[in-house]
Amino acid sequence: MTSFPLPPLPRATGSSAAASASPYTPNTAFRQLRGDRSPGEFAAAVRRAAREIGEHVSCDARYIGRLESGEIRCPNYAYQRVFRHLFPGLTSADMGFAPRRAVRGRARRSPESGAAAGPPALSVLPSPTGPTGPSGPTASAGLPDPTYEESDVLRRAFMTGGSAALASTLVPAQGGRDRGRTTGRAGSSEVRAVHESVRQIRLHDDRHGADGLYDDAGDALRTAYRLLDESSHGPAVAAGLASGAGELAISVGWLAHDSGRLTEARSYYAEALATARMAGDSALEAHAFCNTAFLARDAGRPREAVRAAQAAQLLARFFGSPRLLSLLALREAGGRAGLGDRRGCELALSRAHSLFASGPRDADPAWMTFFGEAELSGLAAQAWSALGAHSRAAAAAREAVRLQDPHFTRNIALYEAELALNLAASGQPEEAQAARSRALRLLGQVRSSRIRAMLVA
Repeated sequence: MTSFPLPPLPRATGSSAAASASPYTPNTAFRQLRGDRSPGEFAAAVRRAAREIGEHVSCDARYIGRLESGEIRCPNYAYQRVFRHLFPGLTSADMGFAPRRAVRGRARRSPESGAAAGPPALSVLPSPTGPTGPSGPTASAGLPDPTYEESDVLRRAFMTGGSAALASTLVPAQGGRDRGRTTGRAGSSEVRAVHESVRQIRLHDDRHGADGLYDDAGDALRTAYRLLDESSHGPAVAAGLASGAGELAISVGWLAHDSGRLTEARSYYAEALATARMAGDSALEAHAFCNTAFLARDAGRPREAVRAAQAAQLLARFFGSPRLLSLLALREAGGRAGLGDRRGCELALSRAHSLFASGPRDADPAWMTFFGEAELSGLAAQAWSALGAHSRAAAAAREAVRLQDPHFTRNIALYEAELALNLAASGQPEEAQAARSRALRLLGQVRSSRIRAMLVA
């Protein structure tokens, strides 16, 4: 995928002039833990350790650099659990991380001046009111600390069901000018804000469903495109903004899809495709085709689903990611099932399973964290169901429920709904009702019009 600019990473050793150029204090303890591995190799080891304990982290070389540079002083809870698993016996302090209380909700200070430093383009989220009342810093308290990666304010805003603050993370603080305008110079701070919004949308969609996120995620997307189109920036920042805006368009398209707005979803995916082609970003283009194939299948356009899946496979064959090709083969299988092409569907499913068995790779896209054994079984269940093989579909759906990480509440509800439909179609009404009841209970925690429609059909 097109890279975006990174802040300079100070070395553990070097000249005083180089050290004084950065507002961060390098984390030399964590750098020593990496040893002679490259940042990419170390990130791959972190992802493997996460899978061993059932965590999902999108760790890459850039994230390792941010930890080592001191830009992130206190990683979020998931990363801390992974690091403790990777380095048993070491505490967070041993790894060079600051106590959470030392960074929570505080503005980063410049070591020279003591003044608040850091990316000025991130505006403060309004304080959401949760079960215990208002929480988090307000605008008068200064910027939230970007080194506290799992911001209490942002997390609580989503956990209490309010995503209205999302778009505000992307609006540059431009000295009182019209909030809708983004003219000015964009830099790496804005790029990070766009990509962080993508990450937050995906995280909270997995746990809470799409319906409560869609409108405000659309506001964030419009702001991202204004940054790309109206602000001044260099080529590297332009590439980062294009990549982030395209991924954000795909995320908003998925929210539209999952909340039953299929026509709007198609428009967002088309926007992502156009962005990818203008930026020459083949990874983004493959992702957009992947989602387009899924949408086309659900919208009753199976030929379009097959064409989109095949287009994505042509792009992805050089990426070095068997898991991505596995997912794309599943997208093709779904389209072929909709056409009644049993042989073509079976071949695509067989290819998907073989590719999946090749295992994960460093080249696997960050957006594919949802794609594990459970999703493999769940998508196979949908294909078998479309072919009318309901007993086989029920077996695959049951396996998907068993394998799914409990953090992915929306997916568990989906697999339970799929199981209920296929049990009913295969003449097992009592088991079907039990699965349906479990799915409905889960829908008390997530909001997905798509899943609810399956249960009332």
